[in-house]
Amino acid sequence: MNSDQLKQMKTKAHELKPVIMIGQAGLTDAVLKEIELALDIHELIKIKIRAEREERKLIQQHICTKTSAELIQSIGQVVVIYRKKPEQAKKKPAPHTRRRDGTR
Repeated sequence: MNSDQLKQMKTKAHELKPVIMIGQAGLTDAVLKEIELALDIHELIKIKIRAEREERKLIQQHICTKTSAELIQSIGQVVVIYRKKPEQAKKKPAPHTRRRDGTR
């Protein structure tokens, strides 16, 4: 990601609220699944990590490697990550059904 794209991401992230909060239990499998789900839906998310500085750095690195996301910004306890949405498989069109009056 080049510097212009990074700047745009930071601008978009400014208005976001943290979607995920990581607390005492730390980074669990359930939290990772929620992060995956949030990235699939939103692409760009904020995560609040309630831990000491060194532990926060380890957690954010672990999140980025496990989710294949890119770290956009880290300020204090808030981390912003980005991952491009996966391509959606084309849905089959619904079969056309006729109503009782003969129209579709």
